[in-house]
Amino acid sequence: MGTALTQDVLCETRGPLGLVTLNRPKALNALTLGMIRVLDPQLQAWARDPAVTAVLIRGAGDRAFCAGGDVRAVHDDGLAWKKGESDGALTRDFFREEYILNHRIKRFPKPFVALLDGITMGGGVGLSVHGSHRVVTEKTLFAMPETGIGLFPDVGGTYFLPRLPGRIGTYLALTGARLKAVDLLHTGIATHHVPGDRLDTLVDDLAAALGRGGAAPEAVSAVLDRHASEPAGEALIEPFRHEIDHSFAFSSVEEIMAALEQYGTGWSQETARTMAGLSPTSLKVTLKQMRVGEGLDFDACMQLEYRMTQAFMAGHDFYEGIRAVLVDKDRTPRWQPATLAEVTEEMVNRHFAPVGTRELVFTD
Repeated sequence: MGTALTQDVLCETRGPLGLVTLNRPKALNALTLGMIRVLDPQLQAWARDPAVTAVLIRGAGDRAFCAGGDVRAVHDDGLAWKKGESDGALTRDFFREEYILNHRIKRFPKPFVALLDGITMGGGVGLSVHGSHRVVTEKTLFAMPETGIGLFPDVGGTYFLPRLPGRIGTYLALTGARLKAVDLLHTGIATHHVPGDRLDTLVDDLAAALGRGGAAPEAVSAVLDRHASEPAGEALIEPFRHEIDHSFAFSSVEEIMAALEQYGTGWSQETARTMAGLSPTSLKVTLKQMRVGEGLDFDACMQLEYRMTQAFMAGHDFYEGIRAVLVDKDRTPRWQPATLAEVTEEMVNRHFAPVGTRELVFTD
């Protein structure tokens, strides 16, 4: 067994299996730039190494796979930059290098298995959803909650969300709704459900099966299929599919919220109330993102997202959202603009503008 150790992420091999453990359990394994800078070259090396035939990624502890990117650090650096006390490098480097890592996972030439045991949000979604196999458990809680912090569903959300059935992707993107295992299988976000108490055995069996040789994709699928079971209950999202597909098909956020109100059900009214508390700018930008993403390939989606991050870093709502949720924790963000009516088309379009020499470029 070979091991490369840093404090926050562990990379080792178990026979032909490359094994990554996100190792910040007290921080719900939130992804830092330092972790990205370990993971990306490690994945490059494993992709080239014929002795490694598959990769598996998991989170340490019993609460989370990865609760997201370390947005607090980005927030702090961005505020210092706005005050002239920093060059703002993290507001550029974090997103650029994170998206390059997401791209590497999407294009990874070998089976890439993610164990989404626990909270999986934001940056954790980017580390998992683009891989070949996404395993959920009874503890999985999945969401893209960025409109609640004045951002947008990134890490490839522009690509994978519009490709979910019906308008589920737009619904998840705008509301930050949380899904559990049964819904993740129902939407195709997950490929397998395995009870959490079987995961250690699953890892051992994967390593053993790969060690016996043969084709890695078939070996991985056979082991996962053997351990998989049906999650308890029915898909929670299915009873609301008509409301979702109808309401979230409209071309403006105002029309979507009006449609939800018109349904008059407890679910639709609660969804509208949730949206009313989110960043108006984020909502309008995110809706355009979902519609534009339908027609772009993965690389173009990631390049667009980088442009969007840089506009948000220069704006107001991201800093206010992080203040309200993670700094002061008063949960009362003061968005600017404060209403949907005040968010103009020009303001929205600004988030999609090219960034010149700072465009995101993939070199491999």
